[in-house]
Amino acid sequence: MGFPALRFSNPPNGYAIPRIERMDLARQVPGDCVRPAGAGVQRWKGGGVADLNNEKPARPRRTLRRVLLWAGSILLVLLAGAAIAGEIVLRHSEPMLKAKVVETLATRFDSRVELDRFGVSLVDGLSVSGAGLRLYPRRIPAPDPLFAVKQFSFHTTWKQLFETPMRIGRVRVSGLRIHLPPKNERANLPHPGSEGGGGQVKIVIGELLCDDAALVIGTDKPGKLPLEFDISQLHLTSVGAGMPMKFFAVLTNPKPVGNIDTHGDFGPFDAESPGDTPVSGQYAFYNADLGTLKGIGGTLSSNGGYQGVLDRIVVDGETTTPDFRLDLASHPVPLNTKFHAIVDGVNGDTHLQPVDARLLGSHIVAGGDVVRALDRPGHDIHLDVTVGPARIQDLLELGAKQQTPLMTGDMQMHTSFHLPPGHEAVIDRLQLAGSFALMNAHFTNDQFQSKVDQLSLRGQGEAKEAKKEGKAIKQGDADGGTQSNVASTVRGDFIFGDGKVAFSNLEYRVPGADIELRGVYALKEEDYDFEGSAQLDAKISQMVTGWKSLLLKPVDPFFSRHGQTLIPVRITGTRSHPHIGLDRGHRDHDRSEGNPDARQK
Repeated sequence: MGFPALRFSNPPNGYAIPRIERMDLARQVPGDCVRPAGAGVQRWKGGGVADLNNEKPARPRRTLRRVLLWAGSILLVLLAGAAIAGEIVLRHSEPMLKAKVVETLATRFDSRVELDRFGVSLVDGLSVSGAGLRLYPRRIPAPDPLFAVKQFSFHTTWKQLFETPMRIGRVRVSGLRIHLPPKNERANLPHPGSEGGGGQVKIVIGELLCDDAALVIGTDKPGKLPLEFDISQLHLTSVGAGMPMKFFAVLTNPKPVGNIDTHGDFGPFDAESPGDTPVSGQYAFYNADLGTLKGIGGTLSSNGGYQGVLDRIVVDGETTTPDFRLDLASHPVPLNTKFHAIVDGVNGDTHLQPVDARLLGSHIVAGGDVVRALDRPGHDIHLDVTVGPARIQDLLELGAKQQTPLMTGDMQMHTSFHLPPGHEAVIDRLQLAGSFALMNAHFTNDQFQSKVDQLSLRGQGEAKEAKKEGKAIKQGDADGGTQSNVASTVRGDFIFGDGKVAFSNLEYRVPGADIELRGVYALKEEDYDFEGSAQLDAKISQMVTGWKSLLLKPVDPFFSRHGQTLIPVRITGTRSHPHIGLDRGHRDHDRSEGNPDARQK
């Protein structure tokens, strides 16, 4: 009788390979083990038999793992070979790819496109690099490209490549330069978003890193130079069409030289009207060297915030200059300001509304415009300035060469301020026109103050006290007599330009004397040239003592006018050596002109 039985042969490698065969009991040899149907029987060569019900088939599983390992390895080799083959194909097809990119960009942006180098790699995703990209819009005649890049590169994974929208993790750009045409030509700018409908591929860039960038905004105003922004570093995140972008940038400020760190939100960019693009953020401007502006010096720091649209950016900030100085004097003083300004980010014009400044103990408020010049590089500054409450010595310390200010006291001033652009020193370009008032003024020079004291005493008819005052100052007693250190009041109108101050209606008052002058004071040379008249309460003979008083009594009527004494005076000399005397030429001039008052003198 025979029945099927499971046999294992023993091949050379030692693994048992099962096979089914029919066994004939009658032909079994001694030593063979036979089990009933349903029982597992294993015959080994040499008579060995194993029970299959108790054995686990571990060796077949090992075989399966080896097969899969070999298959995976082969697949990886094939993929690597395919990638290498793809790289080789891409290298050979890069000229065709470059031509296709140029054609696509030209069609997309309606521009003439130039591309010096273009490369693609498929290793670990998609990598693209290139150099010398330039776009010239066909409908805008301009010698410079609208968009130019020296070098660019980006990489994206296969997963990001097939996402919607397509995502690119990082883009690097070097030497970006954008030339925006004048406002009246921007309607001809290409609008890539208006063509292609829903077939366009939407791309979102995780971050864009750019260095050595520049934005140039053209102008249609005759003679006005284009506005240029130099950006040494730019970091944008979440870059995509119609999306606001986070940004961090380092801008290079040409004058005063320094870097401006700024961060905030920009966009979405309005290509049809760039001035309507929203922007907001914070800025910090540290250690700016004011010495790059000829005529002034110091180290300025500023910080603040801004918001609005490019056409109208509202800026609020403050500045600190602990060592502000003029080259004319080189006396550093602290200058701190707070300001509110409206900035046109398209043309660079700034409207100050206002600037609130503190110079030492003096308060200064200024408002006006800082606009780009029409005919030369730089800005044309027009301000309306109010000084007060202020101290005379603060402004004199800033502008005078001597360490000790000429005068102390209270001050108020209102003036127009015009600083045109140019390479000359600030003091040579500055133009002022206004009025001022000095109250409770005292001269710091003892000899000069003594002359003022004596003038006041003689003008009141106190000749003996004036003589005592003069004798005391000669002996080194600065306090002199009882009327020493008289306070002066000075008022007048002035025009400043070319480093000189021209005064008109200059009034100088001390008790007993009113002096009206007109003339010029040169800041650089520190010399005076004034003429005018002194009106005194006392008569000529009352201003001196002894026999001189008796001799001058007959002269009193010649200098009398409406019950007071009127004497023509002239002030010349330098700051350290002033000379005050009678202006005989002034009297002769009055007589020659037929002045009736002169005939009464």
